[in-house]
Amino acid sequence: MSPKTWTDTLLPILGNMRAELGKQDIMTVASLTGAELQGPNTIYLRFWDDEWLISFPDGVIHGLSGQLCTPDKEVTLLYYLTHSDGTTPANRWVSFHDLPNGMFYFQAFQGYSGNRLARSFVNNVEAFEQAASSLGGERVEGGDVMYAFWPLPRIGLAAQYWRGDDEFAARAYVLFDATASHYLTTDGLAVLGSQLVSKLIKAPRGKYGM
Repeated sequence: MSPKTWTDTLLPILGNMRAELGKQDIMTVASLTGAELQGPNTIYLRFWDDEWLISFPDGVIHGLSGQLCTPDKEVTLLYYLTHSDGTTPANRWVSFHDLPNGMFYFQAFQGYSGNRLARSFVNNVEAFEQAASSLGGERVEGGDVMYAFWPLPRIGLAAQYWRGDDEFAARAYVLFDATASHYLTTDGLAVLGSQLVSKLIKAPRGKYGM
């Protein structure tokens, strides 16, 4: 399933997701998701670089800076808020293949994530480092270089890059915190992986830009 297909599947039930959120206790939701309470009927949640306020019990999402919450973002945020179980992130990275049912979609995911990254940076590890740093990525152990990102408070992703040589082309992979499936479906995590790749490709590369 592609990221777009996952979003399209859930769009018709956005109203049901809002209703489900409204039935839950706001303090419990904040605790399970890592969101912050903003008064008795509102929580604050950061999603990538955007800041959102979610009101209870109607589940309406407002941008802190006045930005509109597009349907695809609503889908991700509402699913995260209604399905998170509070499991503590493991800070251990696993492949998409290791996510529930991920083995069936690994090749497709790798095609529009890691392979796309490898092609974009053309064996330029320094440019990859610059791009990842500019997005606020945290350097972690793995590959020739790897950076971790937290698009939502309890969901970690990592972009891993391996330099190519005379025998092997450069390789890249998007990895996930081992507990990520406690917060989004595998298809939803694929959406975040695709978003991370797009952000890295578009990010400034400084003097290493091509």
